[in-house]
Amino acid sequence: MRKFLPKIALVLMVEEEIPAVTLEEKLQSNMSEEKILASPLPFLAFPPPPPPPLPNRRMSSSLQRNLWSWPPHEALVYAKKEIAHASPVTDDPNLHAPLFRNISVFKRSYELMEQILKVYIYPDGRRPIFHQPHLRGIYASEGWFMKHMEGNRQFVTRDPEKAHLFYLSYSARQLQNALYVPDSHNMRPLSIFLRDHVNWIAAKYPFWNRTHGSDHFLVACHDWGPYTVNEHEELSKNTIKALCNADLSEGIFTAGRDVSLAETTIRNPRKPLRYVGGKRVSQRSILAFFAGNMHGRVRPTLLKFWQGKDEDMRIYGPLPNRISRKMSYVEHMKSSKYCICPMGYEVNSPRIVEAIYYECVPVIIADNFVPPLNEVLDWSAFSVIVAEKDIPKLKEILLAIPMRKYMWMQANVKMVQKHFLWNPRPLRYDLFHMILHSIWFSRLNQISLRETTT
Repeated sequence: MRKFLPKIALVLMVEEEIPAVTLEEKLQSNMSEEKILASPLPFLAFPPPPPPPLPNRRMSSSLQRNLWSWPPHEALVYAKKEIAHASPVTDDPNLHAPLFRNISVFKRSYELMEQILKVYIYPDGRRPIFHQPHLRGIYASEGWFMKHMEGNRQFVTRDPEKAHLFYLSYSARQLQNALYVPDSHNMRPLSIFLRDHVNWIAAKYPFWNRTHGSDHFLVACHDWGPYTVNEHEELSKNTIKALCNADLSEGIFTAGRDVSLAETTIRNPRKPLRYVGGKRVSQRSILAFFAGNMHGRVRPTLLKFWQGKDEDMRIYGPLPNRISRKMSYVEHMKSSKYCICPMGYEVNSPRIVEAIYYECVPVIIADNFVPPLNEVLDWSAFSVIVAEKDIPKLKEILLAIPMRKYMWMQANVKMVQKHFLWNPRPLRYDLFHMILHSIWFSRLNQISLRETTT
C-alpha cells in the first residue's frame, strides 16, 4: 500500500472481524442485497471532538458585509481560525460522512469558501491557449473548470485588490495542440511559452511579485501539464497546481500544496452526464474488468498475469470486436463488481472516474499516485488501492474483501458520484466546486496562524 501525505487528520477505518465471503459463495447464497446492507457494516471512527466552537457560528449578514471589506489576507486568517474550531457534524443530508477524512472540517471550509472566496482571472493571453476551454475527451476536466470558472458570478471578481486567489486561465491541451511539433519529443517550447507569459503577468501587475505566485493557481489535465511549468522556478515551486498527472515521484507535484485533478472522459459536451449510473449488485456477474491500450509499465504486467487466465477476471487489451458486439465497454463496467484502473503512460487514468460514474468499485494500480481530491476524500471508503508488485495476487486480494464490505464500498461509490460530475450548470458540491474548494483549502494551508498572532 502506498503512503499518501494527507493535509488533515486521517479518519481511521475500524472494522469488525467478518469472515471472508468468496465470489462463489455469494453467488450460491440466497442472502438478498437488502439483508446484507442491513447487517453490521464497517464504520468510521470520528476523531476526538475539536475545541469548543467560537461564538456566533452562523455568519450574520453584517459580518458577511464586513468580511467583503476586509483585506484578503485577514479574511483568510479568519477562515483558517474558524476551520480550526469547526463544530462537529453528525448528520448532514447533503454530505455522506464515510466519504470524508473529516466531514466537520470539510463542511466548515466549504461554507467559508462560499461566503468569502473571490478569484481574479487575468484577462491576458491569446486564444486558443488561454480562455478557450476544450470540453471533449479524456483531458476535458481542465476545459470544464475553465468554462465554469470564467462564467461564474459568485466567486469571480473584477477587482484584483479584493482577490484571495488568481487564476492563470490556460489549457495544457490547447498549448500542446498549438506549439508541440509532432514526433519532436521536445516539450521545452511549451514551458518556455508559459514562462514568458508568467513573466509578462509579473511585469504588468503587482500581484505575482507580492507573494511570488503562491496565491496563484492553474488547472491542467493533459499528461504534460506538470512539465509546462519547469522553466519558471516560482511557477513550479509556489503556484497551486491542480493536475491530473499527480505523481509524487517526479518532484513536480507536491502533496499539501498541489491538488490532484480528476481526469474525466467527456464524449459529448452537450450531454456530459450521459450513461451515468449502473446496475444493481445482483446484476454484476463479473468480478473484475479492464480493457484498454497497452502503454506504460503496469498494463503489460496486468495482461501477462490475467488476460485469458480466469473467467472471473475479464482483462483485455483493446476490447475485441467479438466481445464488444455482445457487450459494450460501458456495459462491461456496469456489469462488474470491480473496475481495474491501471496507470497508462502517466499515473492518472480516466477509468477511475468512469468506474464511479458506472457505480463500479475502482481498483487503482499506480504507485506514487495521489487520488483526486485526496485532501478531503477518504478513498479507502469507496475504492481499492493495489500496489503494482501485487498484480499477481489481484484476484486473491479482491476475493478477500468480505461481501458486506464490498456492498458498503459500492454504496459509497454511488454516494460519492455527485462530487465527480460536470454539470452543465454547476451545482453545490459537484466537481467544479470540489476542485475550487481543494484549491481554496490549499491556499488556507499556506497561512501560518502563529505569524498573525500579536
